[in-house]
This record gives sequence, structure tokens and C-alpha cells, in this order.
Amino acid sequence: MDVRVINVPVSQRGHSAPITHVAFRADGRRLATCSYDGSVWVWDVGDPGRCVPLQRLRHRRLVNASAWNPTARTLLASASADKTVAVWSVPDEGEATLVNVLARHTDDINSVAWMPDGERVICVSEDGRATIWDALTGELFGEVSSHAAHCMMVAVNRFGLVATVGEDGMVAVTRPDAGEQPRVRRYESSIEGCAWSRDGRILAIARDDGAVDLLTAELAHLRTVQVSTSAARAVDWAEDDASFVVGAYDGGLHVFDVEGRRLRTYPDDRLWPRSVATSGGVVAVGSFWSGPHLIDLAAATPLAEPDAPTHGPNALVAMGGDLLVGTDSGLVVRSCARTGERSVDPHRLTGGPILSLAVDADAVLGGTYSGQVIRTIGGQVVASAQLGTPVPSLIRVDDVLVAGTYNGELVALDPRTLEILDRWTAHGGSVKSLARIGDDFLSAATDRTVACGSFRDRDRLWQHGNLVNAVAALGDQVVASASRDHTVKVGRVGRDTSGRWRLWEIRTLLGPDESVKCVALLGDPSAPLVLAGSYDFGLYVWRVDWAGNRGDLVSGECLEVFSQGVSCMAQLDVDRVAVAGWDGRVLVVGRTGAGGIETRWARSVLDLIDADLVEA
Repeated sequence: MDVRVINVPVSQRGHSAPITHVAFRADGRRLATCSYDGSVWVWDVGDPGRCVPLQRLRHRRLVNASAWNPTARTLLASASADKTVAVWSVPDEGEATLVNVLARHTDDINSVAWMPDGERVICVSEDGRATIWDALTGELFGEVSSHAAHCMMVAVNRFGLVATVGEDGMVAVTRPDAGEQPRVRRYESSIEGCAWSRDGRILAIARDDGAVDLLTAELAHLRTVQVSTSAARAVDWAEDDASFVVGAYDGGLHVFDVEGRRLRTYPDDRLWPRSVATSGGVVAVGSFWSGPHLIDLAAATPLAEPDAPTHGPNALVAMGGDLLVGTDSGLVVRSCARTGERSVDPHRLTGGPILSLAVDADAVLGGTYSGQVIRTIGGQVVASAQLGTPVPSLIRVDDVLVAGTYNGELVALDPRTLEILDRWTAHGGSVKSLARIGDDFLSAATDRTVACGSFRDRDRLWQHGNLVNAVAALGDQVVASASRDHTVKVGRVGRDTSGRWRLWEIRTLLGPDESVKCVALLGDPSAPLVLAGSYDFGLYVWRVDWAGNRGDLVSGECLEVFSQGVSCMAQLDVDRVAVAGWDGRVLVVGRTGAGGIETRWARSVLDLIDADLVEA
């Protein structure tokens, strides 16, 4: 059996993909960082002005979190999308060793925490379960709580109280050693981060609506602190419990006192504040670059910064005969769509990730993680006002540029001046993807829906069982969508007699056993080819026969395998699609004259970037 393992270029300077989690050892002299590159790096941070990489530990898939043992300081637990928790021995001198691997969950493991005794770990999974294990023997003791949707984080206080939070908006607190039923508090928004105060008496929860709530151990509400217009993703406490730090999806680190007064904010386009950790007056923050950021808590000034960008592709768009690639580093790489050779020198739009791309004649338009749309042409750069949230999708429709935001808004902008013309909340979750269809456009969002229409007049076409990552159209007749429910849906659509968009027929294509990230359509609408890329590294193809093929559950084939998840696609024409993976590889897939499909050329993004820009 071919086991797909992340295999990306390794640098001795740190990670080759964004950092998902940071965790200080109790003495503050070691920091563990986890990454999309499938690794954990352990850093010497004894001198907060320098991060020295020491050890690299590997999982099969991306690593979501780690936790140092509270009683045996050399033990580190790491939680991965390969559905395992690994327990490592990481001595101050000598090589790290793998001590144990806890039996696999049925889905990705998002977070791990140790019980105060240092013998047991709690891990939480996208399957909604929170389970407790003996870390050294691997014995499963049972479940401590269960969520109706993905369980996102677990935190344990000094008294052994376990808090779990999830996408279902539930906060649960229980004491496993007492055998009690969890106390529960529910919210309308997803909860993705939580942290106990150092004295164990206050639980801070980070809400997807941009607020942090402070709760007692009994889940009584103390106060709500509005942090940002974008999601509050991570939170941790200063050692004296007088203040707490919040990482928000506005690209900033925010510091508040325990009364909820804002003390300071530290912005940096390179920050990925999905995780924050504090120790000895130092804050560690995740990054889209190769290493963590270390920041002085009292002054909100940098102590140590990563020295190398990462260049994972997030967005593709065709521009004439060229293909544009937007990367984690903020670079836009331009190559010939026919040969794959670089046609124009790369240029940097921002210091952080480009999440989406569009074109306006000869101008390039990029949606950024930091919440702006940027236009560049001939060296001239125009930036929009701050939209207050990441911009994962962009599309040019007639004389308007439409941006889809993390908060579920559609924002209409003038494509030349980037003046905001209109905005409204069109979805109940992040607008992940936009695609042109006829004179209108499609939208796909984390509220599980696919919609179609004009800017303010939209019709829902269908719904998935989980968030929708991408949507594509073929002419004005066929629509396909890719979802975290592991399926692709493809439907024939059109307008009814009243002019509303309607779904006439739909097929569900069973995808890989992981989230389907991107989708595209090729060929003739009467018999389209559906391409989809997955987090399992595979590029899949289905041939749809509307005339009567009902073998959807066993149809489809794997066309290509990348070394990391497939991240994005762009339609070049009805016969060609560009596909990129987080391993940095970009290829063109084309339909052959005989109705088959083949890859035409492949290039690495790194091969298309000058060495001096890689280091910039």
C-alpha cells in the first residue's frame, strides 16, 4: 500500500510551510512549533532575541498542535491530521526519540493537552470527540466530552478541569477524575480557542465573531471583550494573570488587561495568529514564514522574527496567455500558461499570504490575509481600505470587483480605485470561492451552501454536509463544488421562467477520504470532466454522463499525486486547467482530442523565483 506522506523541501532554518501552533516548555527555554509541512520544530529560545532550531520531528500529515509535559519536561505530545498523537522524548542534548503513538482517531486531531499528573493526555478531533489516554501505555480510558461538530481545542487547568470548544459553538468543562457530566455553555458562533488562567479560575474562549469571553470554572459569564472585526482564533494568559493575549484573523496580536481594557496591539503581515503562547514576558506567535515570532509582552515590540518566507501557492488566475500564482510569502509569480516558463519577474504584493487573485486588463488584484485588496500595474500599487477580515475570494464581474470575506460578506469595489461601493452579509460563514457564470457569479461558503446570482439578488443552489471549499462553472449550464464532507457535487443549472437560478439535476461524486479543497470543469457541458484536488495530495477526475450514468459512488480516478495537499485551480480555457499543490508544484491538465485527460507541464514555484527574492 502506498502511504502518502508529506515530502516537501527541508530547511535547517525552520519550516517550509505556515506554522499552525506554538508551545513553550514550562521553563520557557524551549519552544515547539507545528506546521503544514508535517513537522514539529523544537527551538532554543533561552535568549529571546534568537530562535535557534534544534530538532525536527515528523508526522505523515500536517501537525495541528503540541504540548509539553508538566512534570517530565523532556516529553512532548504532538497532534496531527494523520489522526495520531505522538509522544516524544526531547532531551536538551542528543536526538529526540519517539516514545509512543496513540491509536488513531477517525479524523484529524486538532489539539492535545496533558493532565496535571503528567501521565495522561486529552486529545480532541474533528470527529467531535475528546478522549483521554495513558500517554506511555497507549491505554484509552474513554471520552470526556463530545461535540456535534469539529472539536477544535482542549485546555486543562491546574485542578484537572478539562475545557473543550468546537465549531458547534459549545464550551464544555468537566473533571474526568470525578466522573461528572460536563457543564456546557453554547454560543451562536464557532469557538476555536481557549485557555485557562494560570491560577485555573478563569477560562478565556476565542470566538469566531471576533470576541473573547471570560468565564468562571462553572461557565458563568464574567465579561465579553471585543477584539476584532475578524475571528479571534487563539488566546493565552500572562504569568501573573493580569493580562491576556489574543491572536485574531486580522493579522494582529492584541493584549488586554483582565478587566477587558485594550493595552496594545502588534500588527505584522507575516503573523498567523492561529496560535499564541506566553512565557516569562515573551509572546510566541505562529507565522506564515519559516519560524515563530517572539514579541515582548509589555512593550509589544519584536524580539525575534523568522528569516525566510514560505511560498506555498494559495491562488491561481489566468491573465492572457499567462498564469499568475499567489503565494504565502506575498509574491505573485507569472509564467507562460503554454510552456510553464517564467514570463515576468515575480513581484511582492504584501508581506503575508495572497489568498485570492483576479485581473483587470493588465492589472493584478490580490486579496490578502491581512484584510485588504491590492491592485498593481506597472509598479504602481493601490490598496483598498481595511475590510477587517481576510479575503479568500475575488472575482471581476462586469465593472465591479467582488470580494468574498472571512465574515461571510460580499464587498463590491471599483476595480481601478478599490473604493468600496457596497457590502452585505451574503453567507453565514467565510466566502471561500467565487466563480463567473453567465452574467452572474457563484459563491461557496463555510455555511455549507452554494449560491448563484447578482451581487444582492442570489439564489441558493444546494447544500453540502460540511463547509464548501470551492465552486466552478462550465459555461452557464454546469456547476461543481468541493467540500470538506469529502464529496464533489456537480449539477445542471439554468434560469426558470421567472428568471431565478434553479438546479435541474445534481450528482454527488464520492471523493477521497479527506477534505476536497478545489474543483474545476473541462470540456462539453453535455459530458463534462470534473477535476478535484484533495488534502490527501490526490488530483481526481470524473467523467459525467447525464444520459444515465448512475455509477457515481465508484466512478472517478486519481490522475496525479502531489507531495502535499492540492490547494487551488484556475480555468485556462474549456480544455485546460492549472492546478497547484502546497508542495509548490504547479501543473497544467489538458483534455486530449480523444476525450482523455493528461498533464501538460509541471513547474515548481521555487524554480520560478529568483534566489534574492526567496530570501527577501
